[in-house]
Order: sequence, then structure tokens, then C-alpha cells
Amino acid sequence: MRNLAIIPARSGSKGLKDKNIKLLNGKPLLAYTIEAAVKSSMFDEIMVSTDSRDYANIARTCGASVPFLRSNELSTDTASSWDVVKEVIEGYKNLGSEFDTVALLQPTSPLRTSNNIFEGYKVMKEKSANFVVGVCEMDHSPLWANTLPEDLSMENFIRPDIVGIPRQNISTYYRINGAIYIVRIDHLLKSNDIYNNKSFALVINKENSIDIDDQMDFDFAELLLKIRTQNIKLNTDL
Repeated sequence: MRNLAIIPARSGSKGLKDKNIKLLNGKPLLAYTIEAAVKSSMFDEIMVSTDSRDYANIARTCGASVPFLRSNELSTDTASSWDVVKEVIEGYKNLGSEFDTVALLQPTSPLRTSNNIFEGYKVMKEKSANFVVGVCEMDHSPLWANTLPEDLSMENFIRPDIVGIPRQNISTYYRINGAIYIVRIDHLLKSNDIYNNKSFALVINKENSIDIDDQMDFDFAELLLKIRTQNIKLNTDL
């Protein structure tokens, strides 16, 4: 199979200014995803989809390709990631390059590893999957969550069927972590709902599932990366 990695890196982030190129432990945020994609050895092409020439130059310096910029129509904060993916697929087709699978790797998941990517493709092969999605265990069960009325009353907040049940006896819930989406291109282009028909989860640990949305997420990711780097150095010294 010919595999394409797409790393979406729109400029103009509102929540955290220039988030996708913000320096995280001395490297642009998107560099971590590019490096993981390269190290996985799973891709024939690693492409950063961006609307910014400055971002494109940074991406190329980090080892990715940017043969064309994202269209203005898909450079807004309301644009669908899958529309961006389809635009890239069509762009490469116009350049004479076609692929069998595409992996959407968001740069806001810098702790996702090359092994996570490799394992995603392993799931795709073993399950003959059309779609593989990264998930992680939720920190807290949604069964303990509810909406609140205006007066903040807690009456009927807890579902009666879980009252008194030990936490460890409650079913484990997972959430999509945004770190990895791998899909067969023919499935993506012909399906109205790519989650149906041979779609499987790739369970990733919570540490590798950090998704940067704001400054607190950024600071937490930076701390975890520092700890990871120190542990690697310690093991090397030993």
C-alpha cells in the first residue's frame, strides 16, 4: 500500500496564538508529529496542509512536504478536517500521485509516538479495516456527569442505577483522542459515514493522548516531554 500522512496546520489559531508552530521544549509543535511520522517508516509521503507560507517553510525544515497550500475556503476555523484531507488527496492526484491510505495526524497531539502510528497500521492490516481511530480511556466515567439547572440543584444528578456501585465495577469508557485517524482512501471517498463498515479503535495510553487546545494543555505537554526526555537520558546513561 502507498500511505500518505496529512498533518493539518492552519495558521491563525484563536485559543493559543500560532499554536501549531509555537515552540514546545525548543521545537515547533508540528515538528513532533512530523518526526513521529518519519520515524514510523509507514509513509510514502508526509504532507503538512497549511494556509501559511511561513508555516510551510517551517514544516519543510522539519522534514515534511508542502507541495501546495490549503485553499482559502478550507482555512477557516469551521472547516472540516476531512474536507481538508479530501482536498489534499485531490491535489496530489493532480500532481500524478495517488495513495491507498491516508493518516490524519493532528499536530496538537505531540506525545503520540511513532509506535502508536505503527500499531495503528497493524490494526488496519490485522482487522482488514477501512478505518482506524485513536482512543484513550476517559479520566472519569460520563455516568458520573450530568447537566445542571439554573439553581444548581444536585437533585437527581446521579443516576440511580449507579448509586452505591464501586468505581472499579463501572464499565470503562473511551473517548476519541484526536491523535490518529487512518482510513482507506476509497472508503473515505465513497462513504457517507466512515465510522461504519469495518471501523476499529486503536487504544492509546492517556499520556500519549494529550491534545493541546489552550495554554494549560501546552504547559502540561511540555512538562511530560521534559520528564520523558530525562527518563530517556537516564536510561542511556545507565
